[in-house]
Amino acid sequence: MANLDDDRTSSALAFLKFGSIYEPLKSINLPKPEGGSLWDKLDHYYRIVKSTLLLHQSPTTGLFPTKTYGENRKAKVHDSLYCAACAWALALAYRRIDDDKGRTHELEHSAIKCMRGILYCYMRQADKVQKFKQDPKPSECLHSVFSAHTGDEVFSHKEYGHLQINAVSLFLLYLVEMISSGLQIVYNTDEVSFIQNLVFCVERAYRVPDFGVWERGSKYNNGSPELHSSSVGLAKAALEAINGFNLFGNQGCSWSVIFVDFDAHNRNRQTLCSLLPRESRSHNTDAALLPCLSYPAFALDDDVLFSQTLDKIIRKLKGKYGFKRFLRDGYRTALEDKTRRYYKPAEIKLFDGIECEFPLFFIFMIIDGVFRGNPAQVKEYQDLLDPLLQHTSEGCPVVPKYYYVPADFVELEKKNPGSQKRFPSNNGRDGNFFLWGQAVYIIAKLLADKLVSPKDIDPIGRYIPPQDQRNVSMRFSNQGPLENDLVVHVALIAESQRLQVFLNTYGIQTQTPQQVEPIQIWAQKELVKAYFHLGVNDKLGLSGRPDRPIGCLGTSKIYRILGKTVVCYSIIFDLSDFYMSQDVMMLIDDIKNALQFIKQYWKMHGRPLFVVLIREDNIRGSRFNPILDMLAAFRKGIVGGVKVHVDRVQTLISGAVVEQLDFLRIADTEEAPVFKSLEELDLPKHSKVKRQSSTPNASELEQQPDVNINDWKNKSTYEILQKLNDCNCLASQALLSSILLKREGPNFITKEGTVAEHIERIYRRAGSKKLWSVVRFAASLLGKLVDSLAPSITNVLVQGKQVTLGAFGQEEEVISNPLSPGVIKNIIYEKCHLQDEREAVVQQELVIHIGWIISNSPELFSGMLKIRIGWIIHAMKYELKIRAGDMPAKDLYQMSPSEVKQLLLDILQPQQQGRSWLNRRQIDGSLNRTPAGFYDRVWQILERTPNGLIVAGKFLPQQPTLSDMTMYEMNFSLLVEDMLQNIDQPEYRQIIVELLMVISVILERNPELEFQDKVDLDKVVQEAFCDFQKDHSSPKGAENQDDMTAFYNTHPTGKKGTCSYLSKAVITLLLEGEMKRSNDDPCTIS
Repeated sequence: MANLDDDRTSSALAFLKFGSIYEPLKSINLPKPEGGSLWDKLDHYYRIVKSTLLLHQSPTTGLFPTKTYGENRKAKVHDSLYCAACAWALALAYRRIDDDKGRTHELEHSAIKCMRGILYCYMRQADKVQKFKQDPKPSECLHSVFSAHTGDEVFSHKEYGHLQINAVSLFLLYLVEMISSGLQIVYNTDEVSFIQNLVFCVERAYRVPDFGVWERGSKYNNGSPELHSSSVGLAKAALEAINGFNLFGNQGCSWSVIFVDFDAHNRNRQTLCSLLPRESRSHNTDAALLPCLSYPAFALDDDVLFSQTLDKIIRKLKGKYGFKRFLRDGYRTALEDKTRRYYKPAEIKLFDGIECEFPLFFIFMIIDGVFRGNPAQVKEYQDLLDPLLQHTSEGCPVVPKYYYVPADFVELEKKNPGSQKRFPSNNGRDGNFFLWGQAVYIIAKLLADKLVSPKDIDPIGRYIPPQDQRNVSMRFSNQGPLENDLVVHVALIAESQRLQVFLNTYGIQTQTPQQVEPIQIWAQKELVKAYFHLGVNDKLGLSGRPDRPIGCLGTSKIYRILGKTVVCYSIIFDLSDFYMSQDVMMLIDDIKNALQFIKQYWKMHGRPLFVVLIREDNIRGSRFNPILDMLAAFRKGIVGGVKVHVDRVQTLISGAVVEQLDFLRIADTEEAPVFKSLEELDLPKHSKVKRQSSTPNASELEQQPDVNINDWKNKSTYEILQKLNDCNCLASQALLSSILLKREGPNFITKEGTVAEHIERIYRRAGSKKLWSVVRFAASLLGKLVDSLAPSITNVLVQGKQVTLGAFGQEEEVISNPLSPGVIKNIIYEKCHLQDEREAVVQQELVIHIGWIISNSPELFSGMLKIRIGWIIHAMKYELKIRAGDMPAKDLYQMSPSEVKQLLLDILQPQQQGRSWLNRRQIDGSLNRTPAGFYDRVWQILERTPNGLIVAGKFLPQQPTLSDMTMYEMNFSLLVEDMLQNIDQPEYRQIIVELLMVISVILERNPELEFQDKVDLDKVVQEAFCDFQKDHSSPKGAENQDDMTAFYNTHPTGKKGTCSYLSKAVITLLLEGEMKRSNDDPCTIS
């Protein structure tokens, strides 16, 4: 081992003596010349880079090790990328010198070697990419650490948190930046198809919890991944950069272009904005956000949110020696047990106030100041950084990885934060360098000294404000400025010439599929089939794009495919098997929502082209008038507040965005794929459109069966079959079929085929008659699943909420991470049809509606952390009872899907003032709505309640809760919700919420008080209610002494309000215990 060290020392001395193969080095001890020539300035940085960075680059893989001493060196992808960026940045500076003595070439190829080394390591794991893009599990992800010398895997997924979306995204981002500057990194089509598959993986970042930059996932370091803003932001930036980009640079052709699903990019953008200013559920803020918000990603285009997030990072994490990574970060502190990979519960409390500080983030702030033209910021952080730098014996500056509080000073530092001197983790004199810090330091110095400009190291213009961004390649669609007053181009397509003639009599001009030829009209699923060919590589075992639907942004572009020009209609016009499509008002609502969505999120040059497909079925019966009104609105030029321009497809194409799908290259020997375009219905042109059979809304009587299930479930199968044959009532047929289905199975033969086929016919007939209760019952029996259920749940999750599925009053399933449609279907049909089969499909309806509403109007869900679908249905039933007054309430299950959606929107609105307090509490309690600052106040209560809180049998302990968590983190809020989960009455839940607010105010005003025993919230409410009963006494022995309805119906404030009774009970409980002495007790006489 000593010999190896001697060899390393001698090689280092040899380098210092002879330097580059291109030019001998002078003494590294020479000070940097002030005001010297450009060569002298660059020569200074060249020597630093050679001796602190390139000396450690692997000669085989080109990777950079995380530890620059010892054997078996390991290289992190993330750190190596910054080292490559540093070499590239210095090479760009040398391009300014005509006779650079070969240094530009050397530095550029050091960067290229590293980038290709990472690509080599990645491509050896192509099998993981193939699995991960289909099912993103930590066990199937690309590794983020490799052997620096061989590129081999060094840790299994069980030993290390490899799932780091940020690392793959950073690779893609730097790949584009470097190729744009003229470097050739990608050599052949195998590599192009592999990188396209990396894009498929990164597109799903918005729904993939990972381990983040720090490789630990959750702040508690317990092995659980989280959705990180920094990862989603880097993914968004990478997708924007690589969309439409040619990996072969200026020498490339159409098949070396990368494609990005614009709807997936937009979901990442939405998710980032909803997560910020938080980093994740457990990280209230994190220094990892700096490279996301600023160089190199510049992921955020919302200036207000940028300032809010950056201010929070600086306020919470900035110290004298650098930024903390995050609060209660135990990494490399004196109290961290380095023998254990994970922490114990409550262990992170130990690290409070002694977190290591990283000078690296001062450097990021310097770079940010240069990019944003803020010299004051540059000077501020340079002045902070300079005293922290160490130097090698040769005089090279060294960036310590972190500054730590030694074990002897820990207690003093905790008592008086910032009082103790911290020490650097490394000084470079022992050969130990923090290469990420060294690399970023050189980039910052090159920028600050104006040796490179921001445009040099960011040739694709990530740092330019969105309104100034331009396409990288004009031939391929890319994200441009966000238009504020967008006009959506609309083409109205009638599915038959007969329908076209009929609509023309009402002044509605349409085209048929034949009339738009040679342009073809495709369903989005045909476009999905075309994308199956993107990124296919048999040698690497890679299939094409996964089977994911194309969203309404993707279907608003024109496509050129195999010589054809194609327009697509949105998924909302697909013929669906789910009954919601039979409600024409839902279709109209979906069209308006899609137009609103396109207006809000369209970010490409050119106008969106929205195809409205009108089917004959849309105008049958009572469906006609609403459709006609909508078409008239299109003609007037405004639909749902969105400006539209209706014209012929041939006219609209000139202003549209064109996507060239040139990856569909078909050789002469290959058979061309077959795509099905929309075909015109072959009907007589002048035959009459059947729309006379107007179907009024079915009466409540028609929706009710004329048989009783209890009378029939014990009868013989023969008797049930006889009754089924004789029965004309669809509701009764559905009920009898359900008995047969459960008893005999779906393949049992009846007069009209199998039981399943018979129920399917009932489903269709009931749909045409608008018997919505029967439709829902039959749909549930058939196990129907609505399209887009999984994406709708994801829409809710990315807003920082949780979803629970399950009937009110029954066991619920909590969903906190995205799930596949199959898993969701199993949950729904296991949890939701225990009391009423129709619940399973109504919950699906609500998930779809909530997914849309929360994306477009997230403010309607403020104060609601858990979206409990069964409880929301309960709130809707309450609302129907309130509206009915003394009359029987309308049956929710008999309402059309559009009426259900409107009812949902009504209850989500703030409660009307005219309502009784009972009704308000019933609705707000059912929605699980809480007042602003509620969870922070519960934290403050817990600080003064050593033995914790209990309600409805659920206990929230003070420890380890306060040790594990911090006040503002999402996980604590979810823990409070978990405590309230067992409460089974919505109005009682709301009283408990009011009680907690009351306790908080009392403790805030009386700092000398605290609870001595466990606080049983149920007992406090009971005490308050007993007091209330005394003031509103009913005769002794009267019935319903425990009926709290009058209490629930009482105004919260005022002398006889619920809060006064709750306050009295709380104060009584506080005074029963011993007073806590306080130094500033106002009653103390000195």
